[in-house]
This record gives sequence, structure tokens and C-alpha cells, in this order.
Amino acid sequence: MDLYIVRHAIAEDRDPQAWPDDSERPLTDEGRKRFRKAARGLRSLVPTVDLVLSSPFTRAWQTAELLQKYAHWPAPTSCEELASGRAPEDAVRALQEGTSAERVAVVGHEPHLHYLASLLLTGDPERVKLQLRKGAAAYVTFAGRVQPGEATLQWLLQPRVLRALD
Repeated sequence: MDLYIVRHAIAEDRDPQAWPDDSERPLTDEGRKRFRKAARGLRSLVPTVDLVLSSPFTRAWQTAELLQKYAHWPAPTSCEELASGRAPEDAVRALQEGTSAERVAVVGHEPHLHYLASLLLTGDPERVKLQLRKGAAAYVTFAGRVQPGEATLQWLLQPRVLRALD
């Protein structure tokens, strides 16, 4: 499996008055603008994926929708296991049980995503610290089935690099 790990784009600041439920916090206009370019940059590297799994949180879902529109990837499928606050092992189980696709993208949040990447690369969610800025993407591969400790990191690109590829 080829797995693309994408952190959501720049979102509004936490504001309990505006968004009492943090899961409803949206992307900023600037976040949308910047990520449109990043998504087009991703398209140049990854012309297609088979499946996009996204956290159901608004900011991640909006990022996944931008990937659909500007990277021409498939419409996102909601994946509760990618929601903020979930254990990385939950996301691994979702990848193992929920898909037979060869090229999968996941869209989610920090620190969940770097814990997930660390778990996939080393078998330990806290062994590797990856900096995934908002709008960044990482690409890992598996020779066989998705298993903790069995991934190989192919690349990690920050959003400014993705935007430069557009």
C-alpha cells in the first residue's frame, strides 16, 4: 500500500464562543487559498489515489474536499479513527480492516498524525517526531500488509514546498 498522510490546512483559532464544539472549527480563507496551491502541487507528485479517508472534523473534511477539487483525488470518506484525540492504533485498524485500496490518503490532525506515522515506521507511536505543518504531506509505503513498524518513509513535504510545485 502507498499511504499519503495529510495534515489539515490552516484553521481558525480555537474560540469557544464561535465554535463551542472544536470539531466544527473551519479553515481560514488564507488556509483555503494556500492549500489550493498545495493540493495542485500534490497532484503533480501523486496524480491519483484510490481512497481518501478523512477525520470528520470540519477543518480536515474541508481540506479533503480541496484535495478532491484541486488534486482530483476521490471524494473523502469519513473515518472516525482519524478524529483528533483518537489513538494512532485506531487509525491502523481502520487501514487494515477498512480498505483493500492500493493508494490511500488520510487527512487528519496533529499530534495524531505524527504518532500514526511513528507507529507505522517503528512500531512505537512516540519514537519518531515528524514535523507536519498545517497542509503538509508525508508518503509511506508498505511492502505487504499495513502493520506497525513495517512502513518506509518515502518523503515528507511541508506546505511551502507543495505550493512551489504548483
